[in-house]
Amino acid sequence: MAKLQLGVLGSGSGSNMQSIVDAIEAGRLDAEIKVVLADVPDAKILERARRHGIPCQFLDCSPWKTKLADAAELDCIRILREAGVDTVVLAGFMRIVKSALLEAYPGRVINIHPALLPAFPGIRSWQQALDYGCKLAGVTVHFVDAGTDSGPIIVQKAVEVREDDTPETLHARIQVQEHLAYPEALSIIASGRYRIEGRRVRIG
Repeated sequence: MAKLQLGVLGSGSGSNMQSIVDAIEAGRLDAEIKVVLADVPDAKILERARRHGIPCQFLDCSPWKTKLADAAELDCIRILREAGVDTVVLAGFMRIVKSALLEAYPGRVINIHPALLPAFPGIRSWQQALDYGCKLAGVTVHFVDAGTDSGPIIVQKAVEVREDDTPETLHARIQVQEHLAYPEALSIIASGRYRIEGRRVRIG
């Protein structure tokens, strides 16, 4: 299979992008990050990209706070295509992806969510797990579809919920597993040895 050509969309610190960069540099993931886009002009993910010599830029998504405006989405697609991206990675991108991007990259938009989907889609899922009294929380890497955190699941990793957990301590342990799960999921995609069956990705 050809090396994955990744475009990363983020909004915050970029720790998941960093885990992907580390996996690439260590030879554990056959991929190249072609461009990083952030919808926050001073997002740390842009600083991380510059540190590794990865092309990056601010994507102005105004006036909307939670979704891509039509013009911004078209601009995003143009930048990704010009960079030669074949797979779009959402790494803490805090906006709803709309149909134009999904149609431009069918079956090639990937997201990470801090819960064991289909449980607890949406925001602050670690808090939802605590409030519900779950014994297990976790992380899911999945393909993105038109629903909310509903696309086929590629990789999941469980995290035990401890008696003394706060939302902050649980979220911190989930993030440790996120940094393992994203490179693993992208390695599966890079291998090409998978198939989608319903809401699951089967390897081999």
